[in-house]
Amino acid sequence: MASVKFPYKTVKDISVEGKQILMRADYNVPLNEDDTIADDYRIVASLPTIKYLTERGARVVIVAHLGRPHDQVELKYSLTPVAERLSRLLGKPVRFVPDCVGAVVSTATRNMKPGEVVLLENLRFYPGEKKNDLEFARHLVESTHAELFVQDGFGVVHRAHASTSAITKLLPSVAGILLEKEYVAIKSATDSPNRPLTTVIGGAKIADKMPLARKFIQIADNVVIGGALANNFFRRAGRDIGDSVADDGVEADKLVDQILADAKAKWGDATSEHFILPSDVAVSDDGSLTNDTPRHEVGLSDVHAPAKIYDAGLKTMDKLDELVAESGTVIWNGTLGMAEYPNFAHGSARLALALAKNPRVVSVIGGGDTADFVRHWDSLEGGSFTHVSTGGGASLELMAGMDLPGISALEPKQ
Repeated sequence: MASVKFPYKTVKDISVEGKQILMRADYNVPLNEDDTIADDYRIVASLPTIKYLTERGARVVIVAHLGRPHDQVELKYSLTPVAERLSRLLGKPVRFVPDCVGAVVSTATRNMKPGEVVLLENLRFYPGEKKNDLEFARHLVESTHAELFVQDGFGVVHRAHASTSAITKLLPSVAGILLEKEYVAIKSATDSPNRPLTTVIGGAKIADKMPLARKFIQIADNVVIGGALANNFFRRAGRDIGDSVADDGVEADKLVDQILADAKAKWGDATSEHFILPSDVAVSDDGSLTNDTPRHEVGLSDVHAPAKIYDAGLKTMDKLDELVAESGTVIWNGTLGMAEYPNFAHGSARLALALAKNPRVVSVIGGGDTADFVRHWDSLEGGSFTHVSTGGGASLELMAGMDLPGISALEPKQ
């Protein structure tokens, strides 16, 4: 697989020595009920950029968000626990400032020492962040005394927010190490893959996955549809899906028809060989879903209410094993079932195993639920795969070939 070149400047293309740097990270991490961090994958992923900058004497002020506060201070979304974890991971103090703009920030960042790291409070406590407000971005710059902006929050670059878009109008703006790594890994897999390229799309809402499905049909040798997404195709074909989840309405049917038309236009009579839906499924007979719900595997013609489809069946898993063995590259976005429940994680686990035991295959895992699943399944926490993305919507949109405003706003390489 030829490696795609990153077309924008990074921290390695400019002088960062002694600079006051404002860095955007993605620290939207899951928390436990006691507000401790449940998974620090995104924090760990930011360390290479922070270390690169601080080792060169830069003073680093980090901005990020957590959760979905309603444009106001909500302490349950405070980045305090992130600062504590980041300090442990870096092995040195990280000063936390309980605001992201204003006098308290200005005072805390005015006389920073070379190599010092400061983390500011949740950006989304202010409405100007999501509104991509230039004045809020200006307030960030002035409060932090920043000379340079480094975008390293891959998980947020698909949003045109103040800390991804407006900020780039005020400061020289380059990418961090993580952002470059994500872009190169994903674009290399989509634009210059080792063939055959097999793509696997799971998840639920067909409207969300429509652009990705159409893109994958264009570029891939095989497209696999799984998860609740497949239920839309079963229903459109006139099959009984019981009480299974599917998108309602004429619009959903139109999206199915468009995807099927794309597949037919590419593969003709061989469509069913390359555009693959589950041939059998696992259901809950009474529609219930708990850690103890029994798993029953049935053929597609044997699904009737109140049963609900929650996973792929054994024949489908066997087919996926064959596809992976024949593939040069596999891109996977969306689990194949309700993988958070052990009895309905079999399909996703079998696919993960097929990829992990085939190091010859380039395996790129989309972020969000898929990344969470493979990292917790894998004893190497994702190390068994070529690339596990930190971004959910961002990885989906980059795979689909869409413009990501937080990347396209950066300074291009000359």
